[in-house]
Amino acid sequence: MKKVGNHNSISRKILFGLALALSISISSFSQNAAPAPVATDAAAPAADAKSSGGGDAAAGKALFNANCAACHKLDAKSTGPALRGIADKHPREWIYKWVNNSSALIKSGDAVAVKLFEENNKAVMTAFPQLSTTDIDNIMAYTSEPKPEPTKAVAVGTTAAANDEGGISNNVILAALSLVLFMLIVMLFFVNNVLTKIAKANNIEIIKDETRLPIWKAFAKNQFLVLVTSIFLLLASGYFAYGWMMQVGVDQDYAPVQPIHFSHRIHAGSNGINCKYCHSSARVSKNAGIPSLNICMNCHKNISEVADTTATPEHSKAFYDAQIQKLYDAVGWDKSLQKYTGKSSPVKWVRIHNLPDFAYFNHSQHVTVAGVECQKCHGEVQTYEIQKQFAPLTMGWCIKCHRETDVKMEGNAYYDKIHNELSKKYGVEKLTAAQMGALECGKCHY
Repeated sequence: MKKVGNHNSISRKILFGLALALSISISSFSQNAAPAPVATDAAAPAADAKSSGGGDAAAGKALFNANCAACHKLDAKSTGPALRGIADKHPREWIYKWVNNSSALIKSGDAVAVKLFEENNKAVMTAFPQLSTTDIDNIMAYTSEPKPEPTKAVAVGTTAAANDEGGISNNVILAALSLVLFMLIVMLFFVNNVLTKIAKANNIEIIKDETRLPIWKAFAKNQFLVLVTSIFLLLASGYFAYGWMMQVGVDQDYAPVQPIHFSHRIHAGSNGINCKYCHSSARVSKNAGIPSLNICMNCHKNISEVADTTATPEHSKAFYDAQIQKLYDAVGWDKSLQKYTGKSSPVKWVRIHNLPDFAYFNHSQHVTVAGVECQKCHGEVQTYEIQKQFAPLTMGWCIKCHRETDVKMEGNAYYDKIHNELSKKYGVEKLTAAQMGALECGKCHY
């Protein structure tokens, strides 16, 4: 009887499978890799630092951005007029006086200054006495540069971005790799069965290696497997660490215990009190504000206990009555004498919604101008026994809302005009907040 070695080697199968998977993944990623940027001959040459007027255009650009860019653009009217070519429109000495102190020039009765003042809605220009004539010459040198033509590099970037968007997603690649590995395992299983049957048919004895090392020792000696496993563990740990760190500061469903139990279910739900009655500053201010206890006393001056039907299995009538008494103790109200005692104490409410300092949010812009309902961001508060943070309040959550929310146009002539212009530009009937500029970084971060 013939004797052959063990063809059913586990380590060989693992090595073969990992090598095949690695080769497929490398080829897939190399085919989907973005092409390197192509240099074009259309790139604009560096401008000469010195303009024909003797000013330094590079220094003028820095001065323009620091002092002028808040109110002026080069090629479009902003708070003030467009400034490209301004040196050719007025005498240089007149520009010096205007920049140093425009108000004094207007008061002197200068016809050009008065006309310019009236043409720009009588907006008073900030005086810049600190700018020397050399500084102003540099700014004029910058504004006198010709308008640059669009380059082909922009088109290349756009094409690359389009290719990236239309490429195969990572999920598809991972699914394909998983399918290949599964097929490989099945094939190895069938090959093993076929070889075993052939060996039995030909009276071939398969010699098993009795001196085979334990699997963990064999694994430790296989440098390739150790390397691949280390890389896998490193990537997996990085993935989970990134997911954990992205949740830092996200306090969704945070529902702290307050010093006085306030039930939105009773007030906004059962009694139908409008949110803006208590949070009145949300209509006109950046912050919604914490209602003062005086607002509570508008009702509770005459309501010292709750109805029997208000109680729940978790909170009894006595519990709610005790919370009203806490309110009385805080404002110094004697319910038996129906008058204030003059002894009050502050209520240390626990803040629930807390945006980071670098994020700007204006309640009045959303509540009054946009007409967004409170429940959009705060959830169905009329059902909450204990107020909680409904939304994650992350940047992605805000951007998603801006992309999906249509701008409210009714009764706003300003938005009507902008809507008519932008709807033609985007070819839509209704504009979203994103199309109206709500994705600009400066809207929330400035």
